[in-house]
Amino acid sequence: MPAQHRPAARPDSPAADRADDPVCDPDAIPDFAERVLDVAERIPPGRVMTYGDIAEWLADGGPRQVGRVMALYGGAVPWWRVIRADGVLLPGSERRALEQYRAEGTPLREAARTTAGQAVPRVDVRRARWDGHSD
Repeated sequence: MPAQHRPAARPDSPAADRADDPVCDPDAIPDFAERVLDVAERIPPGRVMTYGDIAEWLADGGPRQVGRVMALYGGAVPWWRVIRADGVLLPGSERRALEQYRAEGTPLREAARTTAGQAVPRVDVRRARWDGHSD
């Protein structure tokens, strides 16, 4: 997705003064965020990458920085394909993510927890993980 179609960085970010953080440094936000979102867009349907996988693939930042980018800008890309390392679905987004996983045939595992009285499966990371090259 071209940069001009993505939301602008939030200047009121509470961590905006942390210049050593590639997500929080106002000069680094656009480039780092664009690179994270570009990787997220490349993940094929039915496959996933963890926050740490993306940071490692980019050789920049870490899982928390990638997570921050996804929290701020991820709505513009297939956000459900970027997950926690344990495969547990993020609270509050379980239903929407689960719909996408089922539609795409993403491998799932037994319920990790319950939400609103319903069992919520998790992504089978071992089977669904994308290495950034194949597919």
